Amino acid sequence: MDEKQYAESLLPVDPQLEQVRTSIRDQQMHDISVPAGYGKLLTLLVRMTGAKAVLEIGALGGYSGICLARGLADGGRLTSLELREDYIQLAKNNVSRAGFGECVEYRAGEALESLKQLYAEGRRFDFFFIDADKGNYPNYLDWALKLALPGAVIAGDNAFMKGKVYQDQYEGNSVKAMRTFNQRMLNDERLEGVLLPAYDGLAVARVKAGS
Repeated sequence: MDEKQYAESLLPVDPQLEQVRTSIRDQQMHDISVPAGYGKLLTLLVRMTGAKAVLEIGALGGYSGICLARGLADGGRLTSLELREDYIQLAKNNVSRAGFGECVEYRAGEALESLKQLYAEGRRFDFFFIDADKGNYPNYLDWALKLALPGAVIAGDNAFMKGKVYQDQYEGNSVKAMRTFNQRMLNDERLEGVLLPAYDGLAVARVKAGS
């Protein structure tokens, strides 16, 4: 047993989230949902920041969506962007079954187009969770900064890409994009951030007031 397995073993079984994993497998989808401890962290981060407008990029089967929705302040809403309609339908079913159907909005299609539309609508958010195609992470960060309320929190999953970002032999476009994303999350003057060496790496940053 390693550190992650030990930490996960302390968490009680969550029937709602286990059902989500089962539904993903039943649809013969690749289950790349966040681990249980990671999901709990997302709930705590949203709750501790008092977020009422959360934006998720990458829905899959609704696992992380449920975790984010659980932390929402009263009257809060989650907007989730997903490329595939079949994934959205599965996520909707799971989120509704968990009791959050009324506070979650899904938008289908290319995330960059959805982000552009949200900006045009004047939408702003106080928490962002990025867990989609890795090659666009720097672009997603650009949009998060445009859509952020002062003090908003931005979290990006898979910051290590299973070790590829810190091994010089990997030079693919997605790896290079993730290196850029990580660098900016920790060094952009508009942000104060940290890269957590847990799971597959979680980059977390807060948007400074006046940015």
